[in-house]
Amino acid sequence: MSQTHILSGDLLTFVDDPFNAPPEEAVQILTDSALLIEGGVITARGPREALVSQHPNAKHHPHPGKLICPGFIDAHAHYPQTAMIASWGKRLIDWLNTYTFPEEMRFSDPTYAADIAARYLDLTAAHGTTTMASFCTIHTASVEALFSEASARGQRIVAGKTCMDRNAPEDLLDTAQTAYDDSKAMLEKWHNQARLSYAITPRFSPTSTPEQLEAMGALWSEHPDCLMQTHLSEQVDELEWVSALFPSARDYLETYENFGLLGERGLYGHAIYLKPREIDRLSEVGAALVHCPTSNTFIGSGLFDMADLKARGLSVGLATDTGGGSSFSMLRTMAAAYEIAQLKGAVLHAAQLLWLATQGSAKALHLNDKIGSLDIGMEADIAVIDLASTSAISQRYANARNQWDQVFPTIMMGDDRAIAEVWIGGVRQSIS
Repeated sequence: MSQTHILSGDLLTFVDDPFNAPPEEAVQILTDSALLIEGGVITARGPREALVSQHPNAKHHPHPGKLICPGFIDAHAHYPQTAMIASWGKRLIDWLNTYTFPEEMRFSDPTYAADIAARYLDLTAAHGTTTMASFCTIHTASVEALFSEASARGQRIVAGKTCMDRNAPEDLLDTAQTAYDDSKAMLEKWHNQARLSYAITPRFSPTSTPEQLEAMGALWSEHPDCLMQTHLSEQVDELEWVSALFPSARDYLETYENFGLLGERGLYGHAIYLKPREIDRLSEVGAALVHCPTSNTFIGSGLFDMADLKARGLSVGLATDTGGGSSFSMLRTMAAAYEIAQLKGAVLHAAQLLWLATQGSAKALHLNDKIGSLDIGMEADIAVIDLASTSAISQRYANARNQWDQVFPTIMMGDDRAIAEVWIGGVRQSIS
């Protein structure tokens, strides 16, 4: 029989979307409260003293003054880029050719793929990330490695074989047929096994022929419960490339839409340079956008318009975009989202940033019935945050005026030192 646990501290809870309601009403911090975890699920929540007295046999993990959050959810990442993160100085297309593609070629080796998968999940857990949606490479070995490692850890993830049949090195090309066959085989093996979900994954329109995009659209129509993840409107020169490759398309989104790759369970990373028609269509079908702020600044892509797109009702998740993004940390990602919003003339509240990294990303991944909050019945994926983890943050924390003033410095200056404890599926992780 599994151990029953109680985690106590200050609980981050959601009442509403803080972009639709006043942030301090939509997101609340319940001080001196606790969670009961049984069988990997949160089964009770309430005042610490009452919950501890009601369950005397539970193992108590007290975290006085610390913030207990849902585990962070990274809605767009490339785990095969772990070893080349923070590679210097290129725009997107040059950066792919110089760094990304050579590294991804190494994933034909199952041993190398397994090593990087384990390293990636160790690094992300140390930063409080408990779920991610990751692109793999064209190699089925890369898919096997990540799903196998996540399964062994009891971790909920989304991933899929990246499909490319043009405009990439020969060793990284599949075909329309092999992309379909390999993706289908991986989907049938891993989708909905344990806490794993498969995402159909064309990298982006420039690296897929119309025939391959059509094959991916057909596979999605056959398995509509799967997610589909890709890239959209990341850089200006990318838009020009897409226009040249698809001269009859009205816009970038139509290069997906024409092949059955636009839908409610679609995840579209970056989405910086959207035209009005694209915004309308994405909103109409209920698709999700994924904001990748550290990547957008690191590779010089542009500024995502969070305030406007949320005001239009679009679902938005938050992501590191490892390794175009320059950090594994969702705290650093939240800080970058704040900075980009400032440059777009909007000020994001700490409550909105934490919501994006948890509930917002869970909604984007259609997993908010399982993860992304500390509600009763949710899977116990949890990050415990030390709000005074360094001397710089501690002195700011000591001068805070209120709860949110205590939280904000950790969002802006925190790193893995702020992660006091991580739980995945109700199991405490070793993150030292």
